[in-house]
Amino acid sequence: MPGNSRRRGAVRKPGSKKGATVGSGGQRRKGLEGKGPTPKAEDRPYHVAHKRKQAAERQRAKSGQGGQRRQQRRGDRTTEVVAGRNAVVEALRAGVPATTVWIANRIDADDRTREILREVAQRNIPLLEVGKAELDRHADGAVHQGVAMQVPPYAYVDPEDLVEEAHGLGRTPLIIALDGVTDPRNLGAALRSAAAFGAHGVVVPERRAAGVTASAWKVSAGAAARVPVARATNLVRALQDYKEAGCFVVGLDAGGTTDIGDLELATEPLVLVCGSEGKGLSRLVRETCDVIASIPIAASTESLNAGVATGIALYEVARLRRLASA
Repeated sequence: MPGNSRRRGAVRKPGSKKGATVGSGGQRRKGLEGKGPTPKAEDRPYHVAHKRKQAAERQRAKSGQGGQRRQQRRGDRTTEVVAGRNAVVEALRAGVPATTVWIANRIDADDRTREILREVAQRNIPLLEVGKAELDRHADGAVHQGVAMQVPPYAYVDPEDLVEEAHGLGRTPLIIALDGVTDPRNLGAALRSAAAFGAHGVVVPERRAAGVTASAWKVSAGAAARVPVARATNLVRALQDYKEAGCFVVGLDAGGTTDIGDLELATEPLVLVCGSEGKGLSRLVRETCDVIASIPIAASTESLNAGVATGIALYEVARLRRLASA
């Protein structure tokens, strides 16, 4: 009908005209006032605590939308269980976070169980006394010796958050990327070196790579609580994004064109990429790097593992930066 040919939505309602908001001058005056007390760490956009809070919120949102159910159907575990008296004691000593500790009824007490009970009480970790059948179920067949501990899923940050954090602290970015490193102990060692030499975070691929498990926590000696870890859906794309953000990408490989101790880019915003032992850097990652640097080693040694190579490279970069600032 002709009457329906007119667009009813074209008529602007009274009061909907775009323009300056009433009272905007007062808002500008407020912007000139003092900023007040220093906000909490989790409220500062560049702080690690803020990134972890955001990551945890994203993870909870995904779980609420059915992501957790999909992971369970694929057989993935959203939490990890550490079983055995020695393993639980070592994890607690390393500061591995825990949500629950299970202990068997009528367990034979020894020095390890007494230490576990002390740590659990001091850290206010929920402690449940259960029967053997339930403990067997929680340990999923692992030898538990009457003790098991549940570790919550790690809250990863986004790769771009690491550069933002460095800039927020007024520092030159220094980031570690691990290419195809599948041993969580190497990730833990890299985290420990990153904390020791002032790196701003570690990036790992989302697939076919080690994540922050209890093993990584233990090897990191608590550094996993201080150094953020980011997961990249595509590591090559993440490295390209870092280059667009002003970083130089340096790969570590035995066939490098320069020694890591002579790296001229050490004082620049830097991403150090370490490959897996034996395979080294993948082809696409190597092609993305601006420079390939090597660590001089004896001819009788075939290669270094990722944790050791990362520590040596970070030490050399830190040394060169100190010399440049002296």
